[in-house]
Amino acid sequence: MTGTTSGPSSDSGSGAEPANPLVDGLVPTFRHLDDPDVPWQECRRQRNADGTTSSVWEKWLAFSPDPQYLSLYARYDPGMIVRRHGHYSPHIVFVIEGELWVGDRRCPAGTHVELPFGAAFGPLRSGDDGAVLFEVMLGDPRSWGDRPELFADALAEHGAVALPDPPLDYPDWLSDLRHHWVGAEDDPIPDRDGATP
Repeated sequence: MTGTTSGPSSDSGSGAEPANPLVDGLVPTFRHLDDPDVPWQECRRQRNADGTTSSVWEKWLAFSPDPQYLSLYARYDPGMIVRRHGHYSPHIVFVIEGELWVGDRRCPAGTHVELPFGAAFGPLRSGDDGAVLFEVMLGDPRSWGDRPELFADALAEHGAVALPDPPLDYPDWLSDLRHHWVGAEDDPIPDRDGATP
């Protein structure tokens, strides 16, 4: 044995070298927050107790159909509340600025949250100065809500009212599930590959 090492194997520990993953012609894609083809999109909106509105704003930096994934830069206005939810894929959230409350847990800047596929978190609420986040959905990025009573309680506690979801510029290959709740009769639940039955 010469003591040579190899990279991670896709053969479940057999020790065989993995196949060459290189695809000719594929190159990195670079984005900047100021790029004109990466606009802010308003995703959620609420009326606050003082009559002002707060929203969730997102810049979708990478949105791939095959394999499905989404990376985004998000801005939560102060006091914004988002329903308890999960995604149809693993989901990563990193708090860059401000603070985010996930249920009763305070998540200040520097907090990394890993949400496995099948888990839910929240309701989410941004702090008095709002929050800036970087998020990645490692598959179908759409969300599913559960326990709507927790969302209603959080809104009532802060005197907020959820407003209708603003229209979003979804890609043609993906339908909008922002208003669906798990268990609702009209809720099309995608399978693990993102296909909607």
